[in-house]
Amino acid sequence: MTLINPRVDFAFKKLFGSEENKDMLMSFINSIISQEDQVSSIELKNPYNEKQFYGDKASILDIKAQDHQGRYFNIEVQIRDQVHYDKRALYYWSRLYTSQLLESGKYDTLSKTISIHVLNFNGVDEESYHNIFRILNAKTYKTYFEDLEIHIIELEKFDKELSHLKTVLDRWITFLKKAGEYVKNDIPKELEEIPEIKKAVEVLDTMYLEKDERDLYEARLKWLMDEDAIIDTVREEGREEGREEGREEGREEGREGRNVEIAREMKKEGESIDKIIKFTGLSKEVIDKL
Repeated sequence: MTLINPRVDFAFKKLFGSEENKDMLMSFINSIISQEDQVSSIELKNPYNEKQFYGDKASILDIKAQDHQGRYFNIEVQIRDQVHYDKRALYYWSRLYTSQLLESGKYDTLSKTISIHVLNFNGVDEESYHNIFRILNAKTYKTYFEDLEIHIIELEKFDKELSHLKTVLDRWITFLKKAGEYVKNDIPKELEEIPEIKKAVEVLDTMYLEKDERDLYEARLKWLMDEDAIIDTVREEGREEGREEGREEGREEGREGRNVEIAREMKKEGESIDKIIKFTGLSKEVIDKL
């Protein structure tokens, strides 16, 4: 029984973001996107390398890739709830989309960019565990801006038993939620029939972490647990106060905290102060201190 949780972003990137496991990444992507967009080959743009983010607990451990048709993919897993995740998802989609201009400088070379967000919490007011977002004409519902596509997958909404699995995505989500229950010599037939999922179970079951990697994985896990504890504490304090004024202040603090996190990431990416102010609403003085 594996001791490594693939829903922790560090483990997820090591599992799916390694050159030797690109077949697993393609199978996972193809289980999510449309038949017309199926991927047959892929190039990792930020392959797994623990030294790139060692010591930075708050770094974004996503996977960026480009397929044989030039389309870009961004895959990210989030184990804890975050305020305004919709804005964060849109921001990181836009970062990957506009980064293409740095290479060519021409708008006609911009390629479709697909973001996939796997959430360990509920963030969308829909019943389905997999929701797809595009830009549509509000009157005719026809798609015009083809390059934007964002997938939100909410693990908490998925509760199918093995006998009720229908799609390849159902099987991948079962793996992500229950990987700790499987070992390489005892894989349920419903998962084993997908070769890449069978390989994922085997890889995770035998995955060895070097000392630095183990330290990073445990530090990442501890940081996520600490963040959850802080959020739970704040929520509990808000409930105890029981006043609308207090609840509104708590919401404002939460929004400001999330905007600070976004501003910090934008500043790290080299965005201008004016753009950060416009996007987050924070003052120049606050941004300068980040």
